[in-house]
Amino acid sequence: MPRLLHYSDVENVYDDPARVGRLAGALRSLAGDDALVCGSGDNTAPGVLSLIERGRQALDLFRAVDADVETFGNHDFDYGPEATRSLVAAAPQTWVSANVYESDGERFAADDVVPHTIETIDGVRIGFVGVTDPATPSLNPMAGELQFSDPYEAAGTAVAELRAAGVDRVVALSHLGGGDDDLARRVDVDVILGGHVHAERREWVDETLLLRPGANGRVVFEVALEESGSIDVERHETADAPVADDVVSALQGRVDAAGLDEVVAHVDQPIDRSEPAVFGGEARIGNFVADAYRWSLETDVGLQNSGGIRDGPPLSGDVTVADLVSVIPFEEHVVRAELTGAELWEVFRESAAAVVDFGEPEWWHGHVSGAELRWDDDATELLAARVGGEPIDPEATYTIATSAYLLHTDHEFPTLEERHRAGEGDIQFEVLAAYAREFGIDAAVDGRIERVSGGRTAPAGADE
Repeated sequence: MPRLLHYSDVENVYDDPARVGRLAGALRSLAGDDALVCGSGDNTAPGVLSLIERGRQALDLFRAVDADVETFGNHDFDYGPEATRSLVAAAPQTWVSANVYESDGERFAADDVVPHTIETIDGVRIGFVGVTDPATPSLNPMAGELQFSDPYEAAGTAVAELRAAGVDRVVALSHLGGGDDDLARRVDVDVILGGHVHAERREWVDETLLLRPGANGRVVFEVALEESGSIDVERHETADAPVADDVVSALQGRVDAAGLDEVVAHVDQPIDRSEPAVFGGEARIGNFVADAYRWSLETDVGLQNSGGIRDGPPLSGDVTVADLVSVIPFEEHVVRAELTGAELWEVFRESAAAVVDFGEPEWWHGHVSGAELRWDDDATELLAARVGGEPIDPEATYTIATSAYLLHTDHEFPTLEERHRAGEGDIQFEVLAAYAREFGIDAAVDGRIERVSGGRTAPAGADE
C-alpha cells in the first residue's frame, strides 16, 4: 500500500534548526519502502538562513529525508532563476513542473525538471504532475524573466499523458493555493497535495482529495492509497516528533557562520508576529516596520504590506540583526514614492482584502506610519484617513516609504506603480536594524487603524 508523506511551505523555519530537526524526524519516523516524501513548494525560501545561503540550506533537509518529488512555489525563485537551477541540480528529489518556462519558451531547467513523472510503489504506478501559481512573476520580482502558462491546461495535458501511460493513480503537486478547487474540477486527478495558502485544508472536491498541511513544517499529512481504491489521511504534528540531530547540527553550523548575531535592541514585552496578529489590523510589529521606513526616507507616510512580515517567534529580549532579517527576509529596497492625495486614499482602501480580493476575506493588508485610518468592515468603506493629523487633500502631493515590491506587484496595493517611484533607500532589514539601533524597539498599538463593524470598533492587534 503506497503512502505519500506531504509537507509544504517550510519557508523561514530553517532559522530555527531544532524545528527543522523535528520536521526531518517526523518524516524519517514515517518513512519506509512504501512511502514517498512529497513537497509542494516554498520549501527553500524565504528566511534569514535562506537569504544567506540562497536557498541551499534546504538541501540539508532534502538529503536527510531522502525527498522524492517536489514542485515550485513562488518563493523558490527568491534569488533568481539561476540560483533555483543550481539548487534543483543539487537536490536529491525529482522536480516536477508542467507550467514554468524559461524566457525563450523552453521548459525551465529542462535538464533537471520534468512536467510529470511516474513512481512505482508496491506495484502501484503513481503519476505526479506539478503546477505553480501563474501570478508568480507579479508576486516575486525575481521570477520576472520566467513564463508561467495556464496551470489547468498544463496539468490537463500532463495528466492525459500519465493516464495514457497506464498509471494507477494521479497526484498533483500544487502551489496554486485557492486555485486548487478549480484544479480538482477541471483536471482528472485523485489527490492534490497543495501549498501556497498557509491555512490547513483537508476536504473532497468533485471526488478529488485536497490537502494543505499549512506552513512552517508544523504538520505532515500521511496519505495512504488503499488497494480498494479508498484514500486515507492521517495528520502528524511535528512538535511531537523525534529530533534529527544531524539536520540540527548542519543547519546550526550555517546559522553560526552567518555572522548576524549583533544585538541592536532589547524588547521587554514580546512583539507578536503571528499571522492572526499581522493580518488582523493594527499590530505592534507592523507599526515598528512602517515607522522605520518613514524615518529612513523622511516621508509623510510609511507603508508595509502584511504579507511581507513573516510568521515566526515573537521579538523578545535581546533582538539581533538576524531576528530583524527574519521579520522581512527579502533583498528589496525601501523606496520613496510620490502620489496625489486621491491616489493615497485608494492605497489606504486597498489595505482591506475585501477591496483587492487577495488572501482571506477578512485580512488587513496594510500597516502605516504617519497616518490614521478608520475602516468599516460591514460597508467595506474607508470612512476617514488623516496624514500628519490632517484630512487627506485629494489635490496635494504626498510621499510614502514602502517596499519596492509594492511598486511591482498588481496583487497588493495596485494603485501603487513604478511610475510613482521617486527615490530609493537601503534594504528593508537594514532599515529596521538602523532604526532599532537609533530608537530601540518600543512599538505600541496607538489607534492608527480603527476597524469598525456594525457601529462598533473591532479589537485592535492581538498583541496590544
